[in-house]
Amino acid sequence: MALTHFNNQGDAHMVDVAEKPATHRRAIACGTISMLSSTFDLVMSGQAKKGDVLAVAQIAAIQGVKKTADLIPLCHPLALTHVNVEFQLDPKMSAIHCQVTVETVGKTGVEMEALTGVQVGLLTIYDMLKAADKGMIIKDIFLKEKSGGRSGHWINPAACSNP
Repeated sequence: MALTHFNNQGDAHMVDVAEKPATHRRAIACGTISMLSSTFDLVMSGQAKKGDVLAVAQIAAIQGVKKTADLIPLCHPLALTHVNVEFQLDPKMSAIHCQVTVETVGKTGVEMEALTGVQVGLLTIYDMLKAADKGMIIKDIFLKEKSGGRSGHWINPAACSNP
């Protein structure tokens, strides 16, 4: 399979999407941050020193989605039509699962935006709680599902049961 971000000379380039039809595109990405149970309790009780961890992380994830083209060099800036960020608290594992859904009507997909949103949301949780737990682990970042465009609907066969 040819990689689309390289031209015939092997140089990196931004893919030309001018001739592609605009379609409704949607991507869902997931990830997890695990922490000490005492740190998880700070989130549950709302006692984190920096404030409402999940509210700030939700806004940060949305900002991350919107800034993807500024962070990933070959991503196209997109006019997004919808972004949704969900957190699922997992007391048994002292973990927080994040799921980001991104939609647009356009010529290129929103997979990178969804993945970036998850990372920024989880990094924000880390930032807000690092004084209590520097050993938190961000893990299992993956594309769960995508639809639209030439490749159609795809569901990750290895997807876990995150939110």
